[in-house]
Amino acid sequence: MIFDISAVLLFGAASTLAVKTKSAGAGAAIVLFLFGFFAAGTGAYEPIRDLVKAFADAANSLGN
Repeated sequence: MIFDISAVLLFGAASTLAVKTKSAGAGAAIVLFLFGFFAAGTGAYEPIRDLVKAFADAANSLGN
């Protein structure tokens, strides 16, 4: 079964959780940074999207 979720939804939920739990670590900063780029659709959107897609593909291939 394939489960597909929007990156904006995923990072939005993660950033909400980071704010609610008052996380101040590097992980929370990266999540908020990525959410900003996905939500804004700036010029840096394409390279960041490609990087996240490559990471997701690599993580997916580990399960096979």
